[in-house]
Amino acid sequence: MLSDAGFEVSTAIVDVASRASVHALVETATKIGTVTGVIHAAGVSPTQASPATILKVDLYGTALALEEFGNVITSGGSGVVIASQSGHRLPALTPEQDKALATTPADELLALPMLQPDQVTDPLHAYQVSKRGNSLRVMAEAVRWGKRGARVNTISPGIIITPLAKDELTGPRGPGYRRMIELCPVGRAGTPDEVGHVGALLMGPDGAFITGSDFLMDGGVTAAYWYGELAAK
Repeated sequence: MLSDAGFEVSTAIVDVASRASVHALVETATKIGTVTGVIHAAGVSPTQASPATILKVDLYGTALALEEFGNVITSGGSGVVIASQSGHRLPALTPEQDKALATTPADELLALPMLQPDQVTDPLHAYQVSKRGNSLRVMAEAVRWGKRGARVNTISPGIIITPLAKDELTGPRGPGYRRMIELCPVGRAGTPDEVGHVGALLMGPDGAFITGSDFLMDGGVTAAYWYGELAAK
């Protein structure tokens, strides 16, 4: 699609949960030219994978991408990580847990006591912890990226009509997803273009004062979850 639009495109197959694979992508990118922007959107959902796989791909894989690309991002560059509204529905963690998710070396993340199988027993919990971890990790990485003159943020979308959302809507959690859409303040799901508009702000010059931040854009689902019709009775 991008090639048809006149862009020069290079592709690579990457296992985001493999340091060697992510590092190889970084080397490929730097051979092409200066890395001015990074968008990390790889992930699996609760219907698609086990708790262990979700933690490995969504949490560890994001930490790897932030670390590896943070080593080469150029001054004036920017990055966006796609997190999720789901991270905002996880009850508050302790300050110690927040710090651990934000700053534990990437290769030690999955050994944290809070992430062991007896603590994370279902895919939804794994997903929520991972997405909360993404936003915390970006806050910490923003300090390091800033030393290179670069910025990095997260976007936490709600239900956006993508292949991943379609898997959830047609899976065992489908009724819950449809209820969120029906009862959220805007009364509908979002579109990829709407997320793209926020991404363009964060990646471009108009977002030059924004870093280490998380942008929740979920049509008000989280507001309804805590204070509206989606709140637990």
